[in-house]
Amino acid sequence: MVTACSCYYGKCSMECRSGCGACCIGLSISSPIPGMPDGKPADVPCIHLDQNFRCNIFHHPERPKVCAQLKPCLDMCLNNRDEALDYLRELEILTTPC
Repeated sequence: MVTACSCYYGKCSMECRSGCGACCIGLSISSPIPGMPDGKPADVPCIHLDQNFRCNIFHHPERPKVCAQLKPCLDMCLNNRDEALDYLRELEILTTPC
């Protein structure tokens, strides 16, 4: 069951997991981002992910605000990449307008 995530509320205390990129795949982004003018659909890798699932624009000013505000936290990242993707897929289903 999906519960409220603290990832946007400053209660985060972890670093991004190496080789994960789940949030850059699982989540949708409704606003335009560099190279994706219509936003990013859920379950589609962001075009800025490299082969190691790291963001190529992480430290650049063109990094979308929505991405910069999302912080890794155990609520979302869970124990591994697969668990995180499952959580994010469920979250997308629950928050997609009918």
